[in-house]
Amino acid sequence: MDIQIPNLRHLRVFLAVCELKSITRASERIYLSQPAITQAIAKLEKQLETHLFERHSDGMYPTESGILWQKRVTRSLEYLRDSTAELLKDPSLKENLSANVLAQISTTQLKALVAVCDVQNFSIASRNLGVSQSSVHRAARDLEKLLGIALFEKTNTGINATDAAKALTKASKLAFSELRQGIYEIHALQYQDVSTISLGSMPLARTTILPKSILRFGDQHPDVNVNVIEGPYPDLLHHLRHGDIDIVLGALRYPAPADDVIQEELWNPPLSIICRADHPLLQLETVTAEDLANCAWVVPASGTPTRTAFKALFDQADCTPPTRIVESSSQILIRELLLGSDRLTLISRHQMERELDLGLLKILSYPLEHTRRPIGLCVRKNWLPTITQSHFLSVLREICDQFR
Repeated sequence: MDIQIPNLRHLRVFLAVCELKSITRASERIYLSQPAITQAIAKLEKQLETHLFERHSDGMYPTESGILWQKRVTRSLEYLRDSTAELLKDPSLKENLSANVLAQISTTQLKALVAVCDVQNFSIASRNLGVSQSSVHRAARDLEKLLGIALFEKTNTGINATDAAKALTKASKLAFSELRQGIYEIHALQYQDVSTISLGSMPLARTTILPKSILRFGDQHPDVNVNVIEGPYPDLLHHLRHGDIDIVLGALRYPAPADDVIQEELWNPPLSIICRADHPLLQLETVTAEDLANCAWVVPASGTPTRTAFKALFDQADCTPPTRIVESSSQILIRELLLGSDRLTLISRHQMERELDLGLLKILSYPLEHTRRPIGLCVRKNWLPTITQSHFLSVLREICDQFR
């Protein structure tokens, strides 16, 4: 479902009417004519396909949809207000910026800013937005002029976003995310829950927790889409903090990776050493660290929790670690390398559950209780999930409880 971000001016009009309960008083507050306010509300209601106000003799009051929308719009504009307030703190910008600069920024300008910052290229940004490159240029330059600062700097390889541009882009993405959630909530209220849950998934969750959760959730919400993003943890964390996704599911990091996210532990399984079914080490009564060090391995990249556990395995045994290593987190590649050689891997047994059940791979007996690692959720600290998103989280927790 393609969600169109509403006009920021219309949103400010909406909040003014909510607060003052009168088009007349709102007109006096925000210096717009009453017909202009009436038209802005009508356009919002048409876009959202709902009535936002009930007209009474003593004023205008938000409907149930209006109350939901008021909450999301308020949170959305707070992100933008906080970001522009940070710009105002810069002494070099005080002559250029006014306290009401937010009232002059348009949705078109922010969408252009986000598109260009995401790809660092005006041409690609214009294609992604489906508008002309000149339109994107004009919107970005108008925003620069309004703020009185440079948002993009030319380099030998193209353009770079300035720190101010990056900060405002993050705020814009979070603001847009709030509005999308508000639209989803209104549609769900009208029994048209066709929302999308966007989450980032690390390898362990993809083979057990996530598929089981999606299947169970889908039985109760057949029209809700689930968008799963895969990638390295730093990328997923970046997307989470910028509002591109709302949940990261996988191995937790301690301490928490940023002060604007929170983590919730769901499960803490130990790792296992896995090999092919006829691996020579399976014939040994007792496997030593030296036996493991003499084998070739497939392990994830340095800096990951599993790689840290792999190193600790040999450090604790005061043994020189293996030197014949393939680095990969691809479950498919790991499986094929194990099946075709005497390589070993350190991985959660749940990631290879199907291959183990089929007898293609085996778990090598070796004490690994020290490798338990917390698996769970990472979300933005001030994230306010919709009812549908909250239900999805509940399903995730229920599935994880089965593995404890």
